[in-house]
Amino acid sequence: MNSKKFDISTKIYSTKTIKKIKDKVSLLGVDNTLDPINLLNIRLFSSFFIFFVLLYFLDFGYLIAPLSTFIFYNLFFPVVIDRKIEKRRKILEKDSLYFFEILALSLEAGRNITSAIEVTTDNIDSLLSTEFKKVLKDIKYGKNLDEALNDLKYRIPSDTINNIILNIRESNIFGNNVVDTVYSQIDYIREKRVKEKKAEINKIPIRISVVSVIFFIPLLLLLLLGPMIVELIIGR
Repeated sequence: MNSKKFDISTKIYSTKTIKKIKDKVSLLGVDNTLDPINLLNIRLFSSFFIFFVLLYFLDFGYLIAPLSTFIFYNLFFPVVIDRKIEKRRKILEKDSLYFFEILALSLEAGRNITSAIEVTTDNIDSLLSTEFKKVLKDIKYGKNLDEALNDLKYRIPSDTINNIILNIRESNIFGNNVVDTVYSQIDYIREKRVKEKKAEINKIPIRISVVSVIFFIPLLLLLLLGPMIVELIIGR
């Protein structure tokens, strides 16, 4: 049944489009239940529905329908998937500092990488921990550590975390000191978080200025000019 569905979909959508959406959906993690082909079908048929409804019911439907359909079609995945991916990225990066600190301590205690991941995931309940539990499950079912970590990067929408995963893989393959590698990445995460907080703080005056221009200045002008306007109206 699934193969028939896939064959039909390949006649409607290009292989490149299907792969692109599959890659996007995989970034939502192991708990994701969305189906790429279903999403493509929803976007396609919803676009047709919007087009014909607007065309039929609106007086200027021949102008509004194509424009609205074009906007809906192009914004469908940014709204439905990209926003979820961005939200997930922020949560994963927030979880990463504590997770990799515990992982580094486990490695420092003399455990190998697989054992350290197991100890860390047993003691931390987070999105990132759930993804690493999938790594352990893949190893249990026959994959080696490098293959399982390579698959993990396709489920992680964060370049920072993927860089750490890459360094762990290289340390595992070439026999480098994985503890030093993880600690250096932890320092990088800390520095990045400090820079992000500073950037947010620097944006506060700009936001305050915008709010002032939109709300307070018109109100102030109204208070100052109000009596003069009232006098002009009464004088007439």
